[in-house]
Amino acid sequence: MTDGKGNGKGSGALRWGRGALGFSFFAQGAAFALLVTRIPAIQDQYGISDALLPVFLAAVPVLAGVGSVGTEQLVKRVRPSRVLRWSQPVVLLALLGVGAGDDVAEVAVALAAFGLSVGALDASMNMLGVSLQRAYGRSIMLGFHAAYSLGGIVGASLAWVGAHWDLTLFVLYLPVACVLLPLCLLGSRWYVDGRASGQVAAEEEVAGDGGQVVFKVLLPLCLVMSFAYIGDSTVSNWSAKYLQDVLGSSEQLSTVPYNVYMVMTLVGRAVGDVGVRRFGAVAVVRLGTVVAAGGFGVVAVAPGAWVGMLGFTLLGLGLCVIVPQTFAAAGRLFPGASDAAVARLNIFNYVGFLVGSPLVGALGDAWSYRGAMLVPMALVLVTLVYAPSFGERGDRYGGGHERPRAIDVGPGGNGV
Repeated sequence: MTDGKGNGKGSGALRWGRGALGFSFFAQGAAFALLVTRIPAIQDQYGISDALLPVFLAAVPVLAGVGSVGTEQLVKRVRPSRVLRWSQPVVLLALLGVGAGDDVAEVAVALAAFGLSVGALDASMNMLGVSLQRAYGRSIMLGFHAAYSLGGIVGASLAWVGAHWDLTLFVLYLPVACVLLPLCLLGSRWYVDGRASGQVAAEEEVAGDGGQVVFKVLLPLCLVMSFAYIGDSTVSNWSAKYLQDVLGSSEQLSTVPYNVYMVMTLVGRAVGDVGVRRFGAVAVVRLGTVVAAGGFGVVAVAPGAWVGMLGFTLLGLGLCVIVPQTFAAAGRLFPGASDAAVARLNIFNYVGFLVGSPLVGALGDAWSYRGAMLVPMALVLVTLVYAPSFGERGDRYGGGHERPRAIDVGPGGNGV
């Protein structure tokens, strides 16, 4: 047993579990970036037409949502650590499969496997993150998502190397899979299904959730998750086009905003847990929302490329705190059913991703791309209305409010 500050018998297992889970987030960030940044190469390799490409791109998040729903049912029988242990290798092998084929049917199967396993992976990773945060008794969720951002930067950089040296997708993906897959399997030995069983029972009684997720209570967080990912997909899909076509930048400069955005998400998440511990989740989410909305505003009125770059920088700093804190808030709202809450909330990650890109594109074509940037700004600002949902029930992480608690890390402490 150990207290919430990690002083005791189980502290070593928690530290190893935290490190292993952080590496899992890193590997997922790298794998996803290697897929999405090489979509033009995938299209060329398989001869996918422009008309058919959106079908393939939409199928991945749709299937990921299915995978997340399936994970909610699966973790009723097996621990989230086991789902994570076996879904992550499938993601990496599916990525390799995307690069290995030469027929449209083959890439369709590989992308389907990628989508389903990514849904299970995202859900189970965040389930473990929420339970570990409860075990620690302080905010650590942003740190896991910082590892994801770092992996995304590494993956995007490797994709640039592959494009620069004209490497085939298989040659690019093979060494990545060969390195990450065994490391993920090795790290899975230390995954921790952290549970503060005594405290969960007490919080469950106070919250009155009875081990069930009440969707009406979860709905504000679902909306916040969707709006955050609409903002994120706007940056990932439209920042380059916006800088080049609207703000008149060069082709080379137009590739910079997304990299800047990813770097700022890393910076913001790396320091975000300190802010949550000191000021509370509600204050951090409100600040992030205002900064993100300001970033969209700057992008919308930017007179030139460099001011637009400043807007995307602000977007990275603001949006980066919202998603991790949304998962953490779901765990606090439903302490007796946090796994189910996280799995359902994770679906709205993909809803936002699906809606964001076509929404901005349609508004840009029908109205203007400057005006289109105001729509995700308005949606992100709705988070201010729902900010109270991020408040802690009966505790406050950090700022002298951390509370000692008993922790049961499960048999063997490794989630086996």
